[in-house]
Amino acid sequence: MNATDDTAGEGPSSAVDDTDPRFAQALRELGLGEVIGRVRRLPATARTTAEAAASIGCEPGQICTSLCFAADGVPVLVLLDGSAHVGMELVRQELGAGKLTRAGAHLVREYTGYGPGAVPPFGHRTKTRVLVDRSLLGHDLVWASAGTPFTLFPMDPRTLIAHADATLADVREPLA
Repeated sequence: MNATDDTAGEGPSSAVDDTDPRFAQALRELGLGEVIGRVRRLPATARTTAEAAASIGCEPGQICTSLCFAADGVPVLVLLDGSAHVGMELVRQELGAGKLTRAGAHLVREYTGYGPGAVPPFGHRTKTRVLVDRSLLGHDLVWASAGTPFTLFPMDPRTLIAHADATLADVREPLA
């Protein structure tokens, strides 16, 4: 399956009936109800970038990775190109935080309403600050979690950033 072709065929199947209900409602509230029909249910879990890319048939960089942190105790979600690594010090500086820690599974669920490996870019339980690394803009289309470890949806990065009410930042760890 071509990464820019979200029609049915071999590989992932349409997930209209499998879309997380909270995420489907968030899509509707954002005026993105048509995206529900583009959600793909994967044949196996996609908790890692490699698993997601292999299932969709795209490059790892086209997977929008969602990472949850606590900046001075306040939730923040960082979205970046799946081939990138987050620079925690860069995130801390961008936020002007004194302390930045990775959010544990309990806090991820509390902040977003979704489990680790299944956090979508928007539609969270609580208002969560979102940073998006500029690396996502290097792609015409990215695949992001649709609220379960088995579902992804395609979207152009600029639309995703706008609906996530995100701030663009440079938080990708520099290549060594």
